[in-house]
Amino acid sequence: MTLSAQSARRMRGQSQLLGGSDLAPADVVRRTVALQGQDLPAVLRAIAIRSRPGTTVQDVRDAFDRGELVRSWPMRGTLFATTPEHLATLLSFTAERTRNMAARRRAELGLDEAVLSRGRETLREALGLRSMRRAEVMELWSGAGIETADGRGYHLLMHLSVEGLAHWGPFSPSGTEQLLTLTSPGAAADPAGAELSAVLRGFVLARGPVTEADVAWWTKLPKTVVRKAAAGVEDLVQVEVDGTPAWIIGDPEIPGPSGVTLVPAFDEWILGYADRSLVAGPAMLAAIVPGGNGVFRPAILDDGVVVGTWRLPRTSRATPEPVIDLVERISPAKQKAVAQAVADWPHG
Repeated sequence: MTLSAQSARRMRGQSQLLGGSDLAPADVVRRTVALQGQDLPAVLRAIAIRSRPGTTVQDVRDAFDRGELVRSWPMRGTLFATTPEHLATLLSFTAERTRNMAARRRAELGLDEAVLSRGRETLREALGLRSMRRAEVMELWSGAGIETADGRGYHLLMHLSVEGLAHWGPFSPSGTEQLLTLTSPGAAADPAGAELSAVLRGFVLARGPVTEADVAWWTKLPKTVVRKAAAGVEDLVQVEVDGTPAWIIGDPEIPGPSGVTLVPAFDEWILGYADRSLVAGPAMLAAIVPGGNGVFRPAILDDGVVVGTWRLPRTSRATPEPVIDLVERISPAKQKAVAQAVADWPHG
């Protein structure tokens, strides 16, 4: 089946649950495998908008507090929100590659085996007593003679989390930051690769149509490994999007237009794919990440096409005005719909 770009975007919108669902937050993430999570407030909102009606950001925090969701570095050295089960599976396939990719940076930071061992043992002992805030972890290491400035503490924390020692779990009493928690050992990966096939199926189900390159980029696994995993997915279907081979799960179903939709910063609508040209033009991509600074702004979608960015005001005024920056042309009626969507945004 050959899909137009418009049809592919509409199918993606349905796959990504941008219109919401009947799922609880943990089930949304379980279905999605993992959601980009380096910006904590943004990923809480990303989960909330994909969940059942009435879901709040606090409901998502509650899922973390219950241990149903965790946040860690399961691939690419990037933070994601995921489930404990998916975290164990992903790390079983990606941890060695992540550590190898970061070897040069560890050396530059002076994080040799002696430092890693000292950091590992002091952290394991401390977390065995209670979960800790990030600042407390840095103080712990400083007290053990480990320098944490200039990114050393962050990189050490990532390295030990990739090893499977710890993850970000429940929230602190203030609700503004997560606490670092010991990770329970996961089961060994199935050498036949059934778990990786399940991961690939989840990725495609929650984002399709996607390309083989999208999956390889997202996991940072070789395409040969991706193809082998794909061969184990019985309901994987190949389609073409404007002539490019892509994957979906199950029989193709093309929804109608989705209208105006808002997504938070760092959303998988943009960051879930190696090639983002299907949803945003060059000027729009530049506006989403101004100056290429790596900070992805919240986006405004018109039937799946990114047309601008938005944010709520950072002010204490009683009636602050939201900030809406449109890059692409849309009709006056759509502009009014954008303003209404921003005004009605329920997730803070």
